Amino acid sequence: MDYAQTVEYLFNKLPMYSRIGAAAYRKDLTNTWQLTDAIGNPERKFKSIHIAGTNGKGSTSHMLAAVFQEAGYKTGLYTSPHLKDFRERIRINGEMIREEFVVDFVKRIRGVSEQMDPSFFEITVVMAFDYFVQQKVDIAIIEVGLGGRLDSTNIITPELSVITNIGFDHMNMLGNTLAAIAFEKAGIIKKGIPVVIGETHPETSPIFSQRAHEEEAPIRFADQQRYVTDWKYQRHSLVAEVATSPLADDVTFYTLDLAGIYQAKNLVTVLEAIHVMTGKGWKLDQKTVLRALARVKKLTGLHGRWELVHEHPDVVLDVAHNEDGIRQVLRQVELSDHEELHVVLGLVKDKDIDGVLSLLPRNAHYYFTRARIPRALPEAELAAQANAIGLQGRSYPTVTEALAEAKAHARPRDLVVVCGSVFVVAEA
Repeated sequence: MDYAQTVEYLFNKLPMYSRIGAAAYRKDLTNTWQLTDAIGNPERKFKSIHIAGTNGKGSTSHMLAAVFQEAGYKTGLYTSPHLKDFRERIRINGEMIREEFVVDFVKRIRGVSEQMDPSFFEITVVMAFDYFVQQKVDIAIIEVGLGGRLDSTNIITPELSVITNIGFDHMNMLGNTLAAIAFEKAGIIKKGIPVVIGETHPETSPIFSQRAHEEEAPIRFADQQRYVTDWKYQRHSLVAEVATSPLADDVTFYTLDLAGIYQAKNLVTVLEAIHVMTGKGWKLDQKTVLRALARVKKLTGLHGRWELVHEHPDVVLDVAHNEDGIRQVLRQVELSDHEELHVVLGLVKDKDIDGVLSLLPRNAHYYFTRARIPRALPEAELAAQANAIGLQGRSYPTVTEALAEAKAHARPRDLVVVCGSVFVVAEA
C-alpha cells in the first residue's frame, strides 16, 4: 500500500471513535500491550509527560511541547484528534510524522493487528511510541485520548502526570458525576511519579489526593501555587500577569499566541509542570519559557483555539464542544468588540445537546450544520432542537455552505464563531 491507501486502511478498516463513537472505545489495555509487545515495547524506551483532562489538555500539551522544543530538546508530541491531516497527531519538533514511516509501520504490524481487531486509536498510539523511539526523542508530550485509566496511552511511565481539569464530557463512558470522571482521569497517576492538577475542585480534589497518596506520588495543585492576577486580550494574543500568591508584588508577564482567555488557566498548569520538571533536572529557563509561549502555534502547529482566520467580518474557529468549553467561548465573545454575533454550529450525537444549546445566546444568528462523520447530529435535528428553545437559524448540509452563508450575512464589524465540534472546525 502507498501512503494514501495506508491511511484509508487505518480510517476504514479499524474502529474509529470519531466515526462511530463508543463502539470504538476499548475498555482495557490488552490490545495495546499485545501490539507493543510485538514490536519490542517502545513505551519503555523514551521519557514523557502524560496529560489528561476534560478541557485544555490539547493546549497544555502543545504549550509544554513548545517549551521543551525551544529549550533545545528533541520533543515528540502525540495529540488527537487531527484537524486536516492524520499526521498532525504525531510530531517531533513541530514536524509531522513522515509518510514513509506510517506506511512501514502499518505493514509491519498488520499481521499482528488483524488477529486481534484493535481500534484506530490503539494502532495510532503504538505507532507514535515506535516513531518516538526510532527518532530518539529526548522527551515526548503524550495527550490522553479519552478518560485516562483505560486509555491506550496509559501504558507509559512518565516523568510527570498532568490533569488539567474535570468537567462533564463522554459521560456514557466515564460516568455521570464529576467524581466518577475524576476517578477515570486519576488512573494516569503512577507509583512515585509526581502529578500536577490544574484546578482545585471540592468534588474532585479529594479523589486525586487519595489516588496520589495510594501511589506515593507527589501531588501539586497548580492553582494553589500561581495566580493570574490580570490579563489583557488582544486580537492575536493574550497577555497574562502571573504571581505566586494573591499578594505578591513579583509578577511575570507572559504573552501567549493562543488568544483565548481560557488559556490563562492552562498557563498556570503549564508553569507548574515546568517547575516540577526543572526540579527533576530539565533545563527550562525563564527566557526560554517566555519565548516558547509567545509562538506555540508556530512551533507546534496548534490550531482551532479561538483562532482568528478572517477579518471584516472576524471569523473565529474554536474546538469547544462541551458545556464547559462553550461557556469559555461565550465569555470570550462577551469581551470581543463586535456588533452582531453569527454562530456556525455542529454537534455530535453523544454530547449533551440540550445542555450546550441552553447556554447559547438568543440574540445571535445561527447556521446549523454537521461534519461529514457518522456521529454528527443531523443538521435538521439540531436546528429543530435549537429553534424549540428560541435559537433562530436555518440548517445547512455542509460546513462549507453554513460558513459561506454566515460570512455573506455578516457585516464588517460582526463576529462569526465556528464551534461545537472538532470535526466542524476541521472542515471550516
